[in-house]
Amino acid sequence: MIDHLTQPDSQILIKANKVNKIFPNGCHALKDVSLDIQRGEVVVIIGPSGSGKSTFLRTLNQLESISSGNILLDQVDLTDKRTDINAVRTEVGMVFQSFNLFPHKTALGNVMLAPMKVLNQSKEEAKQGARDLLYRVGLADRMNNYPSRLSGGQQQRVAIARSLAMKPKALLFDEPTSALDPEMVGEVLDVMKELAREGMTMVVVTHEMGFAREVADRVVFMEEGELVLEETPERFFHSEHPRLQRFLGQVL
Repeated sequence: MIDHLTQPDSQILIKANKVNKIFPNGCHALKDVSLDIQRGEVVVIIGPSGSGKSTFLRTLNQLESISSGNILLDQVDLTDKRTDINAVRTEVGMVFQSFNLFPHKTALGNVMLAPMKVLNQSKEEAKQGARDLLYRVGLADRMNNYPSRLSGGQQQRVAIARSLAMKPKALLFDEPTSALDPEMVGEVLDVMKELAREGMTMVVVTHEMGFAREVADRVVFMEEGELVLEETPERFFHSEHPRLQRFLGQVL
């Protein structure tokens, strides 16, 4: 467990400071959200639908622009107009609810593509790296399968391998199991647990409370665009905070 009282700034990988997001329709989706994420830390974000969880997650690699505040990745200000956002995005992997795999490419081909196109790896280098990653996520026997021949859980594991192929500093997960049948959820969470054990920095929006209890260094509760509470799992799930208690009463 990471002790936030003793960590120097150099250990902060992602720093969000008073982030606001107001959509053109006037919806104030994020209200002064501030959060530091340490290297090697797993932060789980929970909250009701419409609370701003996914919007906040998407600001961390600027898939969603912000209205005010700032976000630093490894001390680089993502909101600075001089920052090359495309370069930053190669350092922050994102795993979505939907798998977004290319249907005309095999599992191996999907994982090879970005390293070849973005990192300029040779075909052989990208192929070996992709094979290693698919083995790592338990898909050594599915490398040559097209997405249509893979289960939802297998497709999501390919998506995780594809993100890892870019050698990211952090991985963002936006409800990665919400589109899966219940029997497939465990296989994806097992891969995420292994990544956590290996020290990958992860920010996870999820409704999987068991994962939050078991794996998170900190759990964050958001509601109505506000960061209401952040605590260690032990303290979080024993908190008497009324807004959190109301939410947990609905989902547990």
